[in-house]
Amino acid sequence: MRAVPAPKVWVTGLTVGAVAAVVVLAVQADKGTKPSVALTSRPSVSASPSPSARPEPTATAVPDASGTGRRIVYSLGEKRVWLVDASDAARRSFAVWPGTVDPAPGTYSVSLRRGEPRTGSDGVRIEHIVYFTMVNGVNVAFSNAVDGSSPPPADGAQTGGIRMKTADGSALWTFGETGTKVVVVN
Repeated sequence: MRAVPAPKVWVTGLTVGAVAAVVVLAVQADKGTKPSVALTSRPSVSASPSPSARPEPTATAVPDASGTGRRIVYSLGEKRVWLVDASDAARRSFAVWPGTVDPAPGTYSVSLRRGEPRTGSDGVRIEHIVYFTMVNGVNVAFSNAVDGSSPPPADGAQTGGIRMKTADGSALWTFGETGTKVVVVN
């Protein structure tokens, strides 16, 4: 009959093996790259802003003549859009780059949405296109350039695209479902 080692021998052998494995891993880890501590000076505090300080943008109020309820408000004069919820609170406001064709002041509704990228009338790839009217055969719609850039000069072309930054275009796309009211004010 064969002799079987006592359980204490098994436990001791497994413990020695585990300790050896941890030592090997520790040696390998010690040979690897280590994070370095970047020494930087603490920023100083100044009572007055430096000449390069950028003023924080001030929130502009939703135009008074823009109606009530959930709506997208577009100001031709301010070149700005507001996304207004049902309680008449502006959820978001942002500057836009209008096209060369302006819609007349009035109330419209989102008639068509196209999320997939396509080429705009100025040759730029655009997305999040939210159509709400047509002026003299030119579609007027909100959109953003796929690369987030501002539109190039129109050079006499009739363009109805009201462009915005990518994050703003995404927010308007989410907010402006088909049928959403669009109010254009001066």
